[in-house]
Amino acid sequence: MKEIEQFRDYLRTLAKMQLGPALQTRADASDIVQETLLNAHRASGQFRGTSDAEMAAWLRKILANTLAHHYRDQHRDKRDIGREQKIHAAVDASSLRLEKVLIDGGESPSARAACNERAIKLASAIEQLPEVKREAIELHYWHGWTLAQIAEQQGRGRSAVAGDIHRGLKLLRKMMQDSCGPGED
Repeated sequence: MKEIEQFRDYLRTLAKMQLGPALQTRADASDIVQETLLNAHRASGQFRGTSDAEMAAWLRKILANTLAHHYRDQHRDKRDIGREQKIHAAVDASSLRLEKVLIDGGESPSARAACNERAIKLASAIEQLPEVKREAIELHYWHGWTLAQIAEQQGRGRSAVAGDIHRGLKLLRKMMQDSCGPGED
């Protein structure tokens, strides 16, 4: 089983998906992840799982709690259980979106069982992309922005953004193939 620290890129990707471009000006995903990992380290005696998938699920819950606390602190509202439950569901949904970036939909049940491990590898690969490609992919896939919106944000043309997304996904697929080895992907 992996050490908690090896989930950093995975958690940062999920945090960025939840924060969105507007909130990222007030909160840094890396700070949220650092706090999440610190909380996980403090609570490591409470982890009862044995697999990387169970560790990832446990860390997602801690991340969701950290995001909920951060959101509450930012908005100075009273505790809202409904909002916190929505944040937990959103983090889980983000994890599924992350896994689906490279999935073609025709996978067997045994291949789907490996999705969690691939999501962790994918998050690490995303962090290695050049910044412009990474930002375009995140805005398009995580936040549902159109090519025109991304082009305006980046001060570039739509065709340049489309090319960055295409080349970024191609690079991600290659990195994933390389990390999985032949015949594993």
